[in-house]
Amino acid sequence: MEPILVIMAAGMGSRYGGNKQLDAITAEGDIIMDFSLFDAYEAGFRRVCFIIKHDFEDVFKEHIEAGAGKKYDVYYAFQELDDLPEGFEVPEGRTKPYGTGHAVLAARHIIDAPFAVINADDYYGKEGFRKIYKFLTTKADASHNCMVGFEIKNTLSDHGTVSRGICKAKDGMLTGIEEHLKVAEEADGSVTDTLPDGSKKIIPADSPVSMNLWGFGKEYVKNLEDGFKEALHIIMDTNPLKGEYYIQSPINGQIADGSVSYEVLTSHDKWFGVTYKEDKPEVVAKFKELKENGTYPKNLWK
Repeated sequence: MEPILVIMAAGMGSRYGGNKQLDAITAEGDIIMDFSLFDAYEAGFRRVCFIIKHDFEDVFKEHIEAGAGKKYDVYYAFQELDDLPEGFEVPEGRTKPYGTGHAVLAARHIIDAPFAVINADDYYGKEGFRKIYKFLTTKADASHNCMVGFEIKNTLSDHGTVSRGICKAKDGMLTGIEEHLKVAEEADGSVTDTLPDGSKKIIPADSPVSMNLWGFGKEYVKNLEDGFKEALHIIMDTNPLKGEYYIQSPINGQIADGSVSYEVLTSHDKWFGVTYKEDKPEVVAKFKELKENGTYPKNLWK
């Protein structure tokens, strides 16, 4: 089967202050996701599954049908708070879904082939999509997956801290991921993570990080299902209202027991996104420049 591009678009952007997935960032009405869809199509993808919420289903579908939907075979999945394994119930007072791993599981009945996963509100550039499509069509299987890494210094916001998964690699293969929750660039240009006790840990500025550009064999969906059940027991006991399950949660265990290897694909393109509303003017200027210099056509889907 042809690979499928899975786009996580259910988040409402709490730090951003609104639904940034549908916030236009060009004069032509493009959203950030349109550029990823354009780059993925150029790379070879022809199937896409959007993970969304029913809250904005109509306006989301209207946008897609007017653009990328003309090119792709389109599927939709819905991340629902009560989509839990048998034996679990939504804790009283919980209002948010259970994270990126839970989001991908919403598409478990659609994913029937090797698949790539991205965030709707991130710009990844062209190189990563070319490399991941080639991997998915030539290498991906139950025991061999991949990720695209970006240098951490090229993924930060000027307007607040960000969460980043720092990738450890040896000979081009991933050896583990360390989650850092409050990463920022200091005035002297150094990159730090603020620890729970308020102290700061220096992070090498060229450290590769995961920006949720992953490539998996279709079997990874089962890995996520099994891991979710285990994670839910911990979430319900320790943080029932806000605990999350990440798409990369099973990976460290797989690497440790040798059951799955992860190839690290590097991209020299600069990642950017709108974590905070204050990020938007700079992002708007960057996309304007990318159209003016010919990287993208003025009208993406015509």
